[in-house]
Amino acid sequence: MPEKIVLAYSGGLDTSIIIPWLKENYAYDVIAMVGDVGQGDDLEAVVNKAYATGASKVVIEDLREEFLTGYVFPALKAGAVYEHKYLLGTSLARPVIAKHQVEVALQEGATAVAHGCTGKGNDQVRFELAYQALAPELKVIAPWREWDLKSREDCLDYAEKHGIQVTASREKIHSRDRNLWHVSHEGGELEDAAQAPFPGTWQLTRSPQEAPDREEQVEIAFEKGIPVAVNGMKLDPVSLVELLNDIGARNAIGRVDLVENRFVGIKSRGCYETPGGTLLIAAQCELEALCLDRDLMHFKQHIALKYAELVYFGLWFTPLRDALDAFVETTQQNVTGTATLSLYKGNVSVVSRHSEHSLYRTDLAAFTMGENYDQKDAAGFIRILGLPSRSRARARMEVAR
Repeated sequence: MPEKIVLAYSGGLDTSIIIPWLKENYAYDVIAMVGDVGQGDDLEAVVNKAYATGASKVVIEDLREEFLTGYVFPALKAGAVYEHKYLLGTSLARPVIAKHQVEVALQEGATAVAHGCTGKGNDQVRFELAYQALAPELKVIAPWREWDLKSREDCLDYAEKHGIQVTASREKIHSRDRNLWHVSHEGGELEDAAQAPFPGTWQLTRSPQEAPDREEQVEIAFEKGIPVAVNGMKLDPVSLVELLNDIGARNAIGRVDLVENRFVGIKSRGCYETPGGTLLIAAQCELEALCLDRDLMHFKQHIALKYAELVYFGLWFTPLRDALDAFVETTQQNVTGTATLSLYKGNVSVVSRHSEHSLYRTDLAAFTMGENYDQKDAAGFIRILGLPSRSRARARMEVAR
């Protein structure tokens, strides 16, 4: 009996040719695991294609809700944004896919797992660090680090030689990753950092020129940092994100063009569309501004940077990420309320924010003098805070004499 291997399978160019390659080079019994994180594929067609290219079994895992509640929403609560722009759509999807791939491998008695990530990218790290954390006994096969194919054109040649139908072409050469949180685009004209994305590169969002000539307002409600309703409608996580994606996309929200620093040390250029995520990040930040103590909010900004880096670097299944989640969870206990945003041709502005846990007090913030703040008190703490500065100034004066 041949050994079994479980491949993280999408039906795209890379994984389509990996099934026959594994059978030719390793004689494995290949099980294709399809993780549905909301990529919008015709799953029946993906399954048929996997069998047609040599898979002995196909397992479909519906990971959409787990992806949001177990990975995306924790990152949202943390405020995790990589290098000021990237909302980590691909980075957050890889650990949940890898987790279920490992579970399928153990259930099926497989001895190995495989992925279609290149040896120059981040995803190989994300998949394989997850494998090592969850099932280090499994052998890992990474075809891109072994075969003699050097480019997507080579992959297309291999597919044609083996009679494999793929959607990529020599004219349409972008590499894309889509899930409920975003769509990413790499390759093609984007490899030139000086070249603007072609209009046809974008897949999900309208351009500002195509967006409506009127603003649209959207109210997002949160409970303890978790989004629960849009415009007064309580929604399950998947429906909520899908609705916000539609609202944001038609208003040209969420496009990002980023030159980023990959984990492996290479600078790469990618374009991302995250319409719903952009709205959620904006709304959640507004509620935190109302509800978090100053020192806590400022310290949490440091945590957000580290959290984003951990996610991007593939370090999801680590004690540090668990510990950061515990900290973030305590910060979100009072982040309950609503934020209303105005959307207009790619711009997001705040209309209002409200929370019963708000620390904002009009009697303190208003210019009108009230009984709760004696302005004379300010003189004392300014004198105390300024003591080191006065001491340094006097020392310089004495030296100058």
